[in-house]
Amino acid sequence: MHAIRGGPIALLLALIAVLAGPVAPAGAGQQTDGHRHGHGWTGTWATAPSEHYEVSGMSEVTVRMPVRTSVGGSRVRVRLSNAYATEPVTIGHATVGLRDSGSSVKRPYEVRFGGKRQVTIPAGGTAVSDPVRFPLPAGADLVVSLYLSGQVSHITDHWWAQQTVYWTDYQAGDHAADPGGDAFTWTTTSWPFLSGVDVSAPGAGAVVALGDSITDGSYSTADTNRRWPDLLSARLNACRPGAGVLNAGITSNRITAGTETNPSALDRLERDVLSQPGARTLILFEGINDLGGASAEQIIAGMKTIASRAHQRGMRVVGATITPYKGFTWGGWTEETEARRLQVNAFVRHSGHVFDDYADFDRAVRDPADPQRLGEAYDSGDHLHPNDAGMKAFADSIDLTSLGLGRGCS
Repeated sequence: MHAIRGGPIALLLALIAVLAGPVAPAGAGQQTDGHRHGHGWTGTWATAPSEHYEVSGMSEVTVRMPVRTSVGGSRVRVRLSNAYATEPVTIGHATVGLRDSGSSVKRPYEVRFGGKRQVTIPAGGTAVSDPVRFPLPAGADLVVSLYLSGQVSHITDHWWAQQTVYWTDYQAGDHAADPGGDAFTWTTTSWPFLSGVDVSAPGAGAVVALGDSITDGSYSTADTNRRWPDLLSARLNACRPGAGVLNAGITSNRITAGTETNPSALDRLERDVLSQPGARTLILFEGINDLGGASAEQIIAGMKTIASRAHQRGMRVVGATITPYKGFTWGGWTEETEARRLQVNAFVRHSGHVFDDYADFDRAVRDPADPQRLGEAYDSGDHLHPNDAGMKAFADSIDLTSLGLGRGCS
């Protein structure tokens, strides 16, 4: 097993700092400078690249990543990102298939890029695969396997995925087409290089959840897909099959400021929301990490800009109120930040035409006896991040008709 990053210590510092089957090549092709969405594609799963780290001695290794689909479709394609790496990366072989159990796959289907089995993604670039003829159900566990054929020195990934990801040992070779999982001998909990999975589902649309660690699913039960966007997907598709729900949460993300690998919501809006295939509705649930360093007016101005840009692209925008966090284990709550939170929430509830609707996440999880705190039943234990019950409360509080995808849903 190989240690590749600091893990909980890095998380703590971040929190403190910011409070083998048939192939169907069909023209999607390799891309390294943007996404070509094409007609009829809808995102069924997505994550936002949020980290870059160096590795030593990694080569000829295969990684296997389970992801939970939202909308189903008749064809599948994957999107890869090398956004933050300083060196190119070569994918020597890729497959997709439905999960059997653990790291095993029922039947791996080969994935190609511009008709070729191999693709090299330059530093800062992306790649979109050719379509694979593979009937993918909604609400399924899809496994994406990537064989990294060359020397790997830098990895772009999404950290804290709340999902076990499986790796072969270094120099183990290509195991992307293995149905069984015996070759996968160690694990991490982040998604390397994978940024999205799309399906061919004409007429479908997707909801994108733009948020921070709470949207990312931090402190929800790992390997159970109990992040609130996952639970929203299950609820929405039970009512109206054919709706994608995409998670664009990044731990420690803010509206008003960012870093190189954790850009602000404003800076990453195009990449993580507006460019998502089939995106029709944005749920904006951000601001808690801004309260300690930005004024309420600055947070509200950022929300207005995000909503305006999404509206210009024809999307609906649902704002979400900021949840309470008094007593947060690592501090940051003050009477002043609470006053800012209440001011921002008043705006979200009464935004006029800025938002098409709002979701009152604050009301859904706060303690009725002390509204400045999370309700005990919803608290993961740190007094900021909700547990599984809190995640469900978020998903249940959303008026499905407000999403523009759930006609007749309640």
